[in-house]
Amino acid sequence: MNCAECKELLVGYVEGFLDESQKQTVAGHLTSCRSCRAELDVVRGLRERLVANGKVLAQTALENDVMNQIVREQNVRLKTPNRISQAIGIRRILMKNPIVKLAAAAVIVIGVFAVINFLGGTGSSVTLAAVLERVEQVQAFMYKMKMNTTGNIQPGMPPGEQQMEGTITISTEYGMKMDMDMNMVVNGASQKMKQLMYVLPNEKKVYMITPEQKQYITIEFDESVLARMKKQSNDPREFLRQVVNSKYTDIGKSVIDGVEVEGFETTDPACLGGMMEDVKVTLWVDRKTELPVREEMHYKMNDQMQMEVELYDFQWYAQVNADEFKPVIPQDYTTLLPGGYKMPSASEEGAIEGLRFCEQIMGRYPKKIDMMNLMNEIVAIKDSNSPTGAALKLKEEMDKLPEEEKAKKIMEIMRPVQSLGMFYMMLAQDKKEPAYYGESVTPADADRVLMRWKVSDSEYRVIYGDLRVETITAEKLAELEAALPK
Repeated sequence: MNCAECKELLVGYVEGFLDESQKQTVAGHLTSCRSCRAELDVVRGLRERLVANGKVLAQTALENDVMNQIVREQNVRLKTPNRISQAIGIRRILMKNPIVKLAAAAVIVIGVFAVINFLGGTGSSVTLAAVLERVEQVQAFMYKMKMNTTGNIQPGMPPGEQQMEGTITISTEYGMKMDMDMNMVVNGASQKMKQLMYVLPNEKKVYMITPEQKQYITIEFDESVLARMKKQSNDPREFLRQVVNSKYTDIGKSVIDGVEVEGFETTDPACLGGMMEDVKVTLWVDRKTELPVREEMHYKMNDQMQMEVELYDFQWYAQVNADEFKPVIPQDYTTLLPGGYKMPSASEEGAIEGLRFCEQIMGRYPKKIDMMNLMNEIVAIKDSNSPTGAALKLKEEMDKLPEEEKAKKIMEIMRPVQSLGMFYMMLAQDKKEPAYYGESVTPADADRVLMRWKVSDSEYRVIYGDLRVETITAEKLAELEAALPK
């Protein structure tokens, strides 16, 4: 696409009249053309007059006059009357429909309130709402990631340190591919490993391959797990949505690798799903393209694990093909889990099953149910001085299994525990105000609140100590929680 062709389509691009192919072509040209970006700013500036005047939403004639003025002014500059006249005609046809009119007005109002709520008073020439809109138009992109983790990296192991570095490719059509090099250091001993991971939504499967070990794992999942997985897989689109919906500040301009950028920073735990502590997230955006250049995250989990993550070297509008997302598994590779593994769903029923399993195996409910603490409590069972009958029976079963079958048995055992942890994480991410009282509520406390979360403005869902479930009013919940042991 040349500049003349791009500028002819800018009104349709701003108004959303282009088909997907045209939109992608224009967006791709804009990332590299300063002249067309300047023209786009002019068109958007003219359109903002429409939003600035509240009367326009109720007065069709005035709206048409303003849009005609936008088109005429661009027509004068570009001298392309035929294409612009088509834009005028299309808009008039659409706006004669009262349903379309109402929808268009709603979009404008929502957009204005989003800017007021999230960006009011910053004085920034770059807005995160605009960045998110631009990013969501991208169909495929690549970036590099560095991650450093310290503390209790894996349940049951002493504290250590793990570095990960690699390249991630994301395609709206095909899925996600991660090519990572990892180095874990525990008690001074270093273990290096390369891992390939494919997240394939069309197959509803994840493939994890370790070439040096010649091993792989296949994991199946459903749509609900896919949505959560994207939030936990450093997908910048999901990350950006979380930041836009949290409290953040504009930290001003800077220069990164010769690119003039604008920075945004948040310490709001909501931007990472509400499951982390001491959160500090910084996003640097190219002021010209309005696309992220670098993302930096620092956070910790329950004083047990600290993480630093950097996403950089973004390649927006990357050219990818289906073959890049097809796992190549040589015939001499072996699977760690014959038959594959089905990821547990994050549901109320799964959470109750997980609580029941913990009670049977530990003789009590877990003290905390975030994933890290939950896994640590389960692993600690093997060192218990007074194991339950169920724990002893499980140990006997494990001792009888050959080594190659133990991994699958462990995964089966952990399914209900994972369901419990994932359900609680989902509630936190969705801001359902979950609370858990396993440190003070026991299986004998039949009528005490063990866990609760919000289902509406006036109602909460409650799991009691005997694992009954009930929906109650906010007033009733306040009474029950007031009676809990301090």
